[in-house]
Amino acid sequence: MIANIGLAALWFAAGLALLQFLAGAQGLTAKGGVLAALVRPVAIMQGALIGLSFIVLVVLFWITDLSVLLVAKNSHSAKPLIYKLAGTWGNHEGSMLLWATVMGLAGAFVAWIERRLPERTVLATLAAQAFVSLGFYAFLLFASNPFTRLDPVPAEGMGLNPLLQDPGLAFHPPTLYIGYVGLSVAFSFAVGALLTREVGPAFARAMRPWVLASWIFLTIGITAGSYWAYYELGWGGWWFWDPVENASLMPWLAATALLHSVSVLAARDALRTWTIMLGVVAFSMSMLGTFLVRSGILTSVHAFAVDPTRGAFILVLLALYIGGALCLFAIRANTINEGKQFTVASREGALVFNNVMLSGILGIVLIGTLYPLLAETMGDKVSVGPPYFNSVGAVFTIPMLIVLAVGPMLRWRRDSFTRIRPVMVLPALVAFGAAVICAVAGVALLPLLGVALGMGLAFASLLPLHGRKLRTVKLPVWGMVIAHFGIAVALFGMASDAAFTKERLVAAKPGDTVAVGPWQVTFQTIAPVAGPNWTAMEATLQARHSGGSAKELHPQARTFWAPVQETNESALATRWNGQLYAVLGDQGEDGRWQLRLWWKPFVTLIWYGGLLIALGGFLAMLGRLASDLRRVVAKDKIAYRRMRQGR
Repeated sequence: MIANIGLAALWFAAGLALLQFLAGAQGLTAKGGVLAALVRPVAIMQGALIGLSFIVLVVLFWITDLSVLLVAKNSHSAKPLIYKLAGTWGNHEGSMLLWATVMGLAGAFVAWIERRLPERTVLATLAAQAFVSLGFYAFLLFASNPFTRLDPVPAEGMGLNPLLQDPGLAFHPPTLYIGYVGLSVAFSFAVGALLTREVGPAFARAMRPWVLASWIFLTIGITAGSYWAYYELGWGGWWFWDPVENASLMPWLAATALLHSVSVLAARDALRTWTIMLGVVAFSMSMLGTFLVRSGILTSVHAFAVDPTRGAFILVLLALYIGGALCLFAIRANTINEGKQFTVASREGALVFNNVMLSGILGIVLIGTLYPLLAETMGDKVSVGPPYFNSVGAVFTIPMLIVLAVGPMLRWRRDSFTRIRPVMVLPALVAFGAAVICAVAGVALLPLLGVALGMGLAFASLLPLHGRKLRTVKLPVWGMVIAHFGIAVALFGMASDAAFTKERLVAAKPGDTVAVGPWQVTFQTIAPVAGPNWTAMEATLQARHSGGSAKELHPQARTFWAPVQETNESALATRWNGQLYAVLGDQGEDGRWQLRLWWKPFVTLIWYGGLLIALGGFLAMLGRLASDLRRVVAKDKIAYRRMRQGR
């Protein structure tokens, strides 16, 4: 009965999305439309119904209703509650329902609060959002129904993939989906503005919070996913250039470029065409990521589906949405005035340069991700990995980081590099000194450049605060400074991990001591342990850093029974300057156990940097929202005075 309520709500939400699209489209006709007044309330009701549908699915997983096929395939009565709930979106159908839910709620929120744009533009935006939602509703109802019933009801469920039974994976997917779907709102704003030719600062101010929120959630989601892969998969790395990892990186790169472009349009009325184009590209990357993860063409712990029929459905949606938007852009782009002009030596010029660099990096990642798949369809096996991504991406990344250090110090419209030369001396000297030290230590070229640029950018990112009273600095400026500082911190962590990591792979037995970097690790004991739905062999390691006090580590080799799968649980010892990383492997015929140890200097800065980047975005969003609120209040006061004077 509960499942039927969820399915009915999904059907009603789809019907309202169709009504929203038709009413919004009619409202754009020359005579307007009698249904136009329905668009906003219908959008709000659609958001409520799809939200109800998702809540029902959560309840079904909570109570482990095995009469629902999705629950039976992805849950188990013995699972901890957090993983029962995470099972809601830890599968193909549930994740797509979450996607549609966030999209519906986002459209409802736009309908509820957006009053700054002309009504025709809002109608066009909501019609575009409904059109996008319709495709996902059709996908859910006809190809991936999350409420399909199962008869007879099995005695027990199959359980969630053990690799996904982790608190990080309960948090990682929803943040990414919010980021992806937020870009759908930016896409709808771009389409709406193209349809009504209302591309200007007001449009950018309405679009910017959605872009900024999406970028924040994408940053958090990627950071959380990276740390999960680092400690859960037992490979000792934080990024593997897995195609599904790239599927989340590509929208983030496009959203970063879009965020800067829309901010320039909002503040300086420039980069109009850039902003529209990037709005389309950013959502295109989200759709492409959806296709890669759910098409069955990838085999990955991240991938949800192996059904090519579903992949074909999503490919049709991708062609329809993105192809249609690009055609609309081609038709209407010549009607968009580019806005106010600026010189190369200006903050706008620096932002345009870095947008080009971000686009170049996006192109490199896109080619490196898709080329092996295309080659495989032609019968060739091609592997594209870190040597390609790191070395080719550096061609664009290094100039971008240099301009990132300089750009915030430039004035808007027109400036000269000679004016800012004195203040850039200190960051340049810091970067040069770090490069010399790394060169003497024998560090390879790319990690050397990463350490040097990270150090230089850390100092340069603080320069916008120089000479100001900190109490008077506005939140968006604080956000920019913290986000850029976070990039420097993460870059330094990445480069340090590549430059200074030490690794040992040994066969050890209790009583053996192994040295790795400054650590002495003693294998003390190994014993069986049991968890809620797993058993494991757990080693007890005693680790000392440079002869200091001992820390106990407990890496495990786990065996899950719901479903049956073996995993390795790493153990970490964290210090201010890095982490000791330990993984327990299999037992050999001689009774010794495989033990892999890494010493990773400053590796934690990667994730601290990611959190700083997200924090900077959050502060900037608070500042922008406060500014927009003050602007709306001021307008209301003026309107009120005029009304009283009219009396």
